[in-house]
Amino acid sequence: MRRHPRRGEAGGQVSRPSKPEAGPPSERGAEVGRRIGVGLMHGLWKPRVLGAWRVPATGPLILAVNHTHNVDGPMVMGVAPRPTHFLIKKEAFIGPLDPFLTGIGQVKVDRHGVDRTAISRALAVLDQGGVLGIFPEGTRGEGDFASLRAGLAYFAVRGGAPVLPVAVLGSSERRGRLMKGLPPLRSRVDVVFGDPFDAGDGSGRRTRAALDEATLRIQKQLTAHLENARRLTGR
Repeated sequence: MRRHPRRGEAGGQVSRPSKPEAGPPSERGAEVGRRIGVGLMHGLWKPRVLGAWRVPATGPLILAVNHTHNVDGPMVMGVAPRPTHFLIKKEAFIGPLDPFLTGIGQVKVDRHGVDRTAISRALAVLDQGGVLGIFPEGTRGEGDFASLRAGLAYFAVRGGAPVLPVAVLGSSERRGRLMKGLPPLRSRVDVVFGDPFDAGDGSGRRTRAALDEATLRIQKQLTAHLENARRLTGR
């Protein structure tokens, strides 16, 4: 049986970026992160971006990204036309990465329970008309959207935000020679943006059954987008 997170309470303005509990993620910080991503991703690899024009210029939005490699999140941050706040596992917030990731507007989440602080901060992103990035599979895997967690449906329905599928292809095909944990330097990574869609049924229901139905609806859309992205890129 799926468990769905319950609504948390959104905080006020950010007073100290190093303390995520103080308020919603920084939009300015996310824009800084986007600019850093542009330089790094285009400097280290050769991103080929398809369909970026489909990203709405304003309004709340959820980017649902397949996940096969650690570089997938930074890659999307660096090629998306809008600054993105990703939900990132708390294990990544270690040492100097903690204040850095928080400073660029990313959201720390505990995947092993109902993290109400993370839920509150993610909803605050959508309430303010921002872009929330989610790996709906919950962790790295085949990246085929075969197993989706219910959290994406919750944020889409509760936040009233359309979901836009994103396929990252090529990040895990080969290992680099100099940095074996990363794709080969200057290799091509394809990022394909799909069409945004509404996950809900229009009724506004937030029941468990409604969220389960939304999850199935999302999975169908994401799987179709991934298949289309593979045809377009030949990967």
